[in-house]
Amino acid sequence: MSTQDTERGPGVPGPRTTPPRDTARTGRRSTALSTRARTRLAAGTLLAPFFALFTVAMIVPVGYALWLSLFTEKQSGLGFDGPRTVFDGLGNYATALGDQAFRDGFWVLLGYCAFYIPLMGGGAIVLALLLDTALARARRFFQPALFLPHAIPGLIAALIWIYLYTPQLSPVVAAMEAGGFGFDFFSSEGTLPSIVNIALWQWLGYNVVIFYAALQAVDRSLLEAATVDGAGNWRIAFSVKLPLIRSSLVMVLLFTIIGSLQLFTEPLILSRGSGSAVTSTWTPNMYAYSAAFERNDYGLAAAASVLIALVAAVLSFVVTRFANRRKEARR
Repeated sequence: MSTQDTERGPGVPGPRTTPPRDTARTGRRSTALSTRARTRLAAGTLLAPFFALFTVAMIVPVGYALWLSLFTEKQSGLGFDGPRTVFDGLGNYATALGDQAFRDGFWVLLGYCAFYIPLMGGGAIVLALLLDTALARARRFFQPALFLPHAIPGLIAALIWIYLYTPQLSPVVAAMEAGGFGFDFFSSEGTLPSIVNIALWQWLGYNVVIFYAALQAVDRSLLEAATVDGAGNWRIAFSVKLPLIRSSLVMVLLFTIIGSLQLFTEPLILSRGSGSAVTSTWTPNMYAYSAAFERNDYGLAAAASVLIALVAAVLSFVVTRFANRRKEARR
């Protein structure tokens, strides 16, 4: 025991010592690192099921389609040994791109998008704006009524409309003929409008709900300020509301384009109609389906599917890039 401790006495505490600054900083850093580690662990735990499902349902099938598209089946010799799978490289892609039926399917999709996207986007925006104003007194009725067709599976919806398009069965066709307006929904001129009508009936209400939810999130003080400045309903709708829900508009446009490229169920069911002009290769998806399940050419079907996915990816990139540039320009 030192002399200073003896003079202080056994029960008197010694002078308080403060830890060095380096030690305090090290402690704060270790605390911050442990917090980050716990945050990353929690985020990884929550995201793991999604990435596992995404890998199983998306990455693995796409990878298998890419692998399958590089092979084809060929007969060896006189054909007694049966077909054998051989590596074909990009041969299936060349076959699909060289097939006139596959290329014509994209022209059909272009015409479909030219009708469908403006009608879908414009109709959904108008109905959502009406629901967001005082003009729609019965919102509780119109909201589920508009969304109800989307709850019906696409296959069932297509079957319903096939019945409504079929002469001698449909009350709609009978009423049109009684009014002197005859129209063949299965003809080459009527096939595209018929399919657009089915898609509109099924998806219009879904997009209305998206737009209406976005409009409900708009700050009402901005609308009140525009009203005080003398803006009318039309000016408020197109100069205030629509610019504020631009992100929702871009999202719906993007999903609509991707959905249009996947057109399959409606034309496939319509092709079963009497005298329908829809063929088994009317759209690119139908071409891939026909190659796989009618011609048993799985390599060609995989190559066609990959090409469709590439077109969808390019269009998605173009739409997103264009929307971002417009947003930056307005800033």
